[in-house]
Amino acid sequence: MDYSLLFIVLFLLGFGLVMLYSTSSYDALVNHGSSTYFLEKQMLYTGLGLGLMAFVSKIPYTFWKKTSLAVYIISIVLVALVIPFGVKVNGAKRWLKFPVIPMRLQPAEVAKIGVIICCAMIIEWLGRRRISSIPGFLLTMFPAVFAGVLIWKITDNLSSAIIVVMIGFGMLFVASPDYLKFFAMGGAAVGVAVLWVRHVVNSADTQSLDFRSERILAWLDPQAYAGGKGYQTIQSLYAIGSGGIFGKGLGQSMQKLGFIPEAQNDMIFSIICEELGLFGAISIMLMFVLLLWRFMMIANNADDFYGAMLVVGVICHIAVQVILNIAVVTNTIPNTGVTLPFISYGGSSVFFLLSEIGIVMSVARGLSRRELEKMGED
Repeated sequence: MDYSLLFIVLFLLGFGLVMLYSTSSYDALVNHGSSTYFLEKQMLYTGLGLGLMAFVSKIPYTFWKKTSLAVYIISIVLVALVIPFGVKVNGAKRWLKFPVIPMRLQPAEVAKIGVIICCAMIIEWLGRRRISSIPGFLLTMFPAVFAGVLIWKITDNLSSAIIVVMIGFGMLFVASPDYLKFFAMGGAAVGVAVLWVRHVVNSADTQSLDFRSERILAWLDPQAYAGGKGYQTIQSLYAIGSGGIFGKGLGQSMQKLGFIPEAQNDMIFSIICEELGLFGAISIMLMFVLLLWRFMMIANNADDFYGAMLVVGVICHIAVQVILNIAVVTNTIPNTGVTLPFISYGGSSVFFLLSEIGIVMSVARGLSRRELEKMGED
């Protein structure tokens, strides 16, 4: 057991539960009749997730190499099932509800794991040299791009689609010896994004723009859209600014009192800044850095290349999601609806994140065995 990794994960989960209660208690009391409504549900999801993490950590990670295609296909099928059986929440049809599971399942979260497992298998099978070729690159990226397109088109969840594609891209970047072409592709992607923003800004008929284009305009000038798409961003920035260096104190946020809609979801970082200040915000970011550093240590010392790539996939997932969430809250990028791992409210998110931690712990078990063998030899 990697106890340092376990401590970091438990700390983030515990901190998340404290902040979730602080952030959601008012909304829960007003709309659900109990200040602990969201906390109780999240504690249930966290408990189930920890049980799954413990179970997955006992499974040899090589098992996932043998079943990678099956896991990936299952994740794709779950995404497709949203078409006939999807459940709408806040106008978005992105969830499945099974009678035997005490929560709504978001197939996009399953797809992230499926892509990590499948891409790791393909990268290990091709080897570092062949993935640098064009056919190798396309073959490795296919599972991520295919899953991302399905998530985008079926569930209309572009942010999850971007995360899925970035997982595959990040794994390829780490595994490939040729970094220059990745920087070139990244630069090209930024260029396309800039051109799209210019197109949206220069559009003559703003009434015909879709909601994503409206979010771009609200990102560039939140005050001009203060009554609509820019409202949440403005309130989030108020929360961050009013927190100062050390914050107002735990539970003392004003913005959570109905000013930031559903603050316990993707905007919880703004409440952290308001209540705990810059000190609290930096502290929690350092905990994420420490978590990713521990992942890197495990990946660097993994028993084989496949185990290392599994851990790299989890690194890419968590790193991209943390960066996107904080960037949205600080209005660095347009609003995407991405949650903060381990801290934001959400059953599917914490459940499957903890299953990924279980996979990392399974890889780390090989390191523990080697250390014990070395101690025995000494």
